[in-house]
Amino acid sequence: MTTQFQTPPADSLRSVLRRVFESSEYDWELPRDPLRFFRELYSAFLEWLDQLQQAHPVVFYVLMGLLTGLLLAILAHFGYLVWRALRPRAIAEAVRGGPVARARDAAWHLGEARRLAQEGQYAEALAHRFSALVLELDGRKMLKFHPAKTPAEYIFEARLGDPGRNSLTGLVNALYKHLFGGVPCTAEDLHVFDRQAADLVAYGATS
Repeated sequence: MTTQFQTPPADSLRSVLRRVFESSEYDWELPRDPLRFFRELYSAFLEWLDQLQQAHPVVFYVLMGLLTGLLLAILAHFGYLVWRALRPRAIAEAVRGGPVARARDAAWHLGEARRLAQEGQYAEALAHRFSALVLELDGRKMLKFHPAKTPAEYIFEARLGDPGRNSLTGLVNALYKHLFGGVPCTAEDLHVFDRQAADLVAYGATS
């Protein structure tokens, strides 16, 4: 007995395929491009510049000059920040108590801070003022000076209570901001730092 296979009608086959591909499993989407918006924005900006050059060439060249100047200013500021972060080893050694500063006491650092302040080198003076503070607190057994320690390490070991530790934290933050953060240090900044450091030593003496 021979079985005869019959091909289903084309309309029936199309109907089945349509129902299959209309199901949620076959809901095809193109992959999203997270950078598409920025590429389109960049293309639109270039097109706008091209139209501006054709319609108003003088304005176009003035704008190009301003944008070039802005780019150079950003690069110069970045270079300045890098220079501030990597500059003179003498400052870092003064803050951390390098091999030479290790044999010098708080009075010597205070004298250096005053001398540098008179010369207008306020950031360098700030570093020596902090070294004097650390040595004064070490003399009162509030912390232990060590040349390998960073300023931030003294915060966690200082035996000053919460108010004193908060004050020391503020001084360390100011130190990093001016020495490595690129923020200029003024005479007033140094004066405030000096007064807060003196208050902290006085607090340590009474706690």
